[in-house]
Amino acid sequence: MSQRIKVADLPEFDAAPYLDSEATTAAYLTDILEANDPALLAAALGDIARARGMSEIAKASGLTREALYKALRPDAQPRFDTISRVCTALGVRLVAQPAHS
Repeated sequence: MSQRIKVADLPEFDAAPYLDSEATTAAYLTDILEANDPALLAAALGDIARARGMSEIAKASGLTREALYKALRPDAQPRFDTISRVCTALGVRLVAQPAHS
């Protein structure tokens, strides 16, 4: 009989190491946007920023590192202005598409 593993014993998943190309980053962000969850979007932008270098993204967005970490934590609800500045610093843009095609 195999031993059962408790979910609490599993390591927390970190997407940042896998976001190593623009295509991977775009696919990840697109999937996150489909979830329609602002806190999840903030956390995903945080994953991407960590993958690219939080200090560099903070500088490019005009935010302090501390403010960036605070705005992009998993339970955050950042303002649209912050999301827009971070997306610009990351070199990505959010695109609207018809919901029903």
